[in-house]
Amino acid sequence: MGAYAFGVDIGGTAIKMGLFETNGKLLEKWEIPTDTSENGSHILTDIADAMNEKIEAHKWDKHEIIGIGMGVPGPVDEKGNVLKCVNLGWGVFNIEEKMEKLSGIPTKAGNDANVAALGEMYKGGGRGYTNIAMLTLGTGIGGGITIDGKILAGINGAAGEVGHIPMNDEETECCGCGKKGCLEQYASATGIARMAKKKLAESNVDSVLKNDGEITAKKVFDAAKAGDAFAIEQVEELGKRLGKACACIACVCNPQIFVIGGGVSKAGSIVTDVIKKYFCRYAFHAASNTPFALAELGNDAGIYGGVKMVLPE
Repeated sequence: MGAYAFGVDIGGTAIKMGLFETNGKLLEKWEIPTDTSENGSHILTDIADAMNEKIEAHKWDKHEIIGIGMGVPGPVDEKGNVLKCVNLGWGVFNIEEKMEKLSGIPTKAGNDANVAALGEMYKGGGRGYTNIAMLTLGTGIGGGITIDGKILAGINGAAGEVGHIPMNDEETECCGCGKKGCLEQYASATGIARMAKKKLAESNVDSVLKNDGEITAKKVFDAAKAGDAFAIEQVEELGKRLGKACACIACVCNPQIFVIGGGVSKAGSIVTDVIKKYFCRYAFHAASNTPFALAELGNDAGIYGGVKMVLPE
């Protein structure tokens, strides 16, 4: 049995990599650029080369590496098939088989948001639990669900796409997915700013946000913390939408805990408190006491989740 493993998080501009002991201790982390030229055909080779450099530097035999766990920015099914990654230029292929052939190391792969959720379950805001639901509130909304300590991928790797829960039949603007009225349009960092800007334009309300340049989610939360009535109202609306969405999620998978991550979560407990408030209002009674926690691993969640996929039970 080997003593080490790699966790890899493939992003559109950078690939985060971590070298771990099999007890989960992170020994080293680094990044390499994501080469998306020629439809991303160099990405896996670059990853294999970077890992080989580390193995050679430590003078290890490759048998000392038990596996590679990878998070991919697109759907990955349970057999390791990537079902297109538009940002990388990838079509449909089996990433696990290809990476194993290039590296000579057993490989597991999953959707990056799902893998990040696994990381938070393992060493972050969801540690101590095996059934978690994670929402990542950033430019968009990602999500991941673990059941009995394993990623819930779904038949096409699309489980956990909570940002595209339909919330509003009256929406006229399109979401990035092509549909209208998705949760992401209201509760992502982009969505929070969009809604605040729209509401300010429609009313004569007095708010510090009116004269504070370009509205951002951070400015909305900062203003709410300072007592701005309009900003507080926007945060309440955000809580209502996310609370209702989490209530829907709880009816399906009944997690032990919700973990909230992404850039929006940096606002702190104001985010989890307002979501919990409305979750309790909407949730089925058997799930209404589900706790909420902030994510703790930040950009390292993907490498921790990646390595968790290949560690011994």
